Amino acid sequence: MLSGIRSTGNLHLGNYYGALRKFVAAQDHFDCNFFIADLHSLTTNPDPDALHANVKSILAEYLAAGLDPEKSTIFIQSDVPEISEMYLLLNMHVGIGELMRTVSFKDKARKMLGIAPSDSESDEEIEKQIVGNDTGKRVNAGLLTYPTLMAVDILIQKATKVPVGKDQLQHLELTRRFARRFNSFYGVDFFPEPTDFSFGGAPVKVPGLDGSGKMGKSEGNCIYLIDEPKALRKKVMRAVTDEGPTAPNSPMSQPVENLFSLLELTSTPEVATQFRNAYNDCSIRYGDLKKQLAEDILAVTTPIRERVADIMADEEYLRKVVARGAEKARERAARTLADMRQIMGIRKF
Repeated sequence: MLSGIRSTGNLHLGNYYGALRKFVAAQDHFDCNFFIADLHSLTTNPDPDALHANVKSILAEYLAAGLDPEKSTIFIQSDVPEISEMYLLLNMHVGIGELMRTVSFKDKARKMLGIAPSDSESDEEIEKQIVGNDTGKRVNAGLLTYPTLMAVDILIQKATKVPVGKDQLQHLELTRRFARRFNSFYGVDFFPEPTDFSFGGAPVKVPGLDGSGKMGKSEGNCIYLIDEPKALRKKVMRAVTDEGPTAPNSPMSQPVENLFSLLELTSTPEVATQFRNAYNDCSIRYGDLKKQLAEDILAVTTPIRERVADIMADEEYLRKVVARGAEKARERAARTLADMRQIMGIRKF
């Protein structure tokens, strides 16, 4: 089992309930590999100091949430140089067209260029907008080949179970395609085809505080695992609601349903039922609901936040964790790369 997260900022409640909590449980059942994808983060040209700080904070948050270096391989992507070499080799079997047609590339490229999206445009028209734009801005090649790098992360470890979000399913399918293509081209049975994997039940969608879709860093609707109590309470109290129900058993608006979803994730069933009953009989006070929700979220995040602070202060422990993780990850990666070079004809005399 393998999963990684880009080092673009602190982890939030969506990361915890959607992935981390399940990863912690999976450690006792699978050969687990968890990494911090700092090379992927370079597609946005981050400030070098900020990049390093983000890697450190996510590493500490991984550990504070319960990922255990005694049970899992925890490593930083750039600490495994074999990934970069295999990235080059696999790109020789990847088409530009199939990369340009990925939804994430089209969306992110147009966002970088300031080009408004349109549902009616064909793939060819979108490609012309991106390649032939006159905005004076550029889209780096790393963003285009992002799916190749993701495929390498998976294939170099021969991972077969890969938990991914809905927005990454297309990339996982490309990984499967690249594995089949390589095997077919060279007449080998070398790369296994990875599958999506959700340990511990169905995927969990954690909504944001802005009344719209899921919680996400880029949406600015997050509760971070390291938010201080005052800041967290303030965020929750500002969460979008509506004017309240005007008739018993009224359907909920999306913003209110979001708050109840968060409540059911973090509170006891009795508390959630109490507020649902209050909504249904029109006696609910959203202020009371938000206060309860904030305290229940704090009960989850406070122990993690306190452990993060302790781990961040222990530089020697962090160095040992990543050194050990890199050694374990490189052992398998080096074998895969050596065999791949041999298959492709890159051989020593």
